Amino acid sequence: MSLLKVASVACIALTLGACQSLFQPSYRAPLEATRDASEVVQPGCTTADCPLVNIDTVHFASEPKLDALIEQRLLEMTRTTPGAPLPASLNAYREKFLRESGPRNSMYLQAKVREQHDGLVIIELSSYLDTGGAHGEPGRGFINYSRQQQKNLTLADMLRPGKEDAFWKAAQVAHNSWLISTRLSLEPDYVKSWPFQKTPNVALTYGAVVLKYPTTTIAPYAMGHVELQIPYARLDGIIKPELVPVRH
Repeated sequence: MSLLKVASVACIALTLGACQSLFQPSYRAPLEATRDASEVVQPGCTTADCPLVNIDTVHFASEPKLDALIEQRLLEMTRTTPGAPLPASLNAYREKFLRESGPRNSMYLQAKVREQHDGLVIIELSSYLDTGGAHGEPGRGFINYSRQQQKNLTLADMLRPGKEDAFWKAAQVAHNSWLISTRLSLEPDYVKSWPFQKTPNVALTYGAVVLKYPTTTIAPYAMGHVELQIPYARLDGIIKPELVPVRH
């Protein structure tokens, strides 16, 4: 019997989903990631406040598109002015930073796997630029990489058509819950000074849709990057159903 006939007989005996699994890759098994961490000090500097660059990232040998996307996003986080040209690579950025920076200047860049589920790889990105002032400039971001689509999912990719306003209303409910849980809702001046805002940082984690805010957007710098969570149940009819995690 030919291999084609064997496969056909097997498919008849199995459910459609099991049959399809014979020919399509399984996304339940997580991708293997390799950590790549280094800290380089300005060559020739011997003082305690030498400029340095710390890069802690991950590589995916089996997903070159994700690998390239991570480097691209980290390079975007090095910008100090909007629209500034990007370095050719992280190595090029490090060399330029160390060549041009003075004492007490440092840059930290990190990309880590926050979680993997349902064919999605959630990468959390962090940056911290210290130019010797009272405090540095931190940054955060997410990549929601779809292994099936081979791309990063934007908010538009996540939502049903015409549901963006409904999504941000659900986010505002999550913000109100956060104000109540932190008892900040009891401080009228705080609510007036730090009203709800949208954020570009949205992650499709297994437990909830996560929103992470840049510092000084909805809270003072000292409170860091506020994180809000929207349960998937509150996004019924708003988020695309195929992106709601399957409970195994």
